Parts: sequence; C-alpha cells; structure tokens
Amino acid sequence: MSQRKASVLKLATTAHEMDMSVLRGQLFRNPASGAWTVEGLDLGVWLRQFEGREIVLIAGSLDDDRPLPTQVCHTCGREYSGAECPHCREVRQRLRGPTG
Repeated sequence: MSQRKASVLKLATTAHEMDMSVLRGQLFRNPASGAWTVEGLDLGVWLRQFEGREIVLIAGSLDDDRPLPTQVCHTCGREYSGAECPHCREVRQRLRGPTG
C-alpha cells in the first residue's frame, strides 16, 4: 500500500473515531439526474444532516500514487513523509503507551 493511501485511510479512521461521518467508495454521477453518489448513497441526502452547520469536507483519492511531500518535524527536526513524524510517534508510544 502506498504511503499516501495509508495516510488517507488513517485520516478517515481518525475522523471515524471522533464520531464524524465518513464515506468510502466509488464516486459516481447519475447522467440523468446529475446526482452524485458514493456506493449508492446520494451525497445530497447525506449532506442534509449538516445543513446550516459549518463543516469541513475532505476528499482523498485512494488511487492517487503521488509521493507525499517531505516535511520537517517541528519537535525533533527530522525529515519525514506522512501525517506525523514516525520518530516522535515511536517515542510518544514508548513513553505513554500505544493509545497516548
């Protein structure tokens, strides 16, 4: 699995763990009605639950195989790719345990 795909799935898992609405599946547009669906679920219907609220929508393609950009960790100064610095994550897990 690519690092990008793993990062997108981790982001989705984190959102799900925060009790947020998460959809995963193929995106299609019905040529007759113009309605967008994900795995048969009408996105217009799904979005109604958020009507009148400020929201953030994130869409990430699991087919995107571009490499992730390299970043510099603000804590340890090491370069890394992905959502978080693996060195700092390892240290945090060692000190606090896997859930800390």
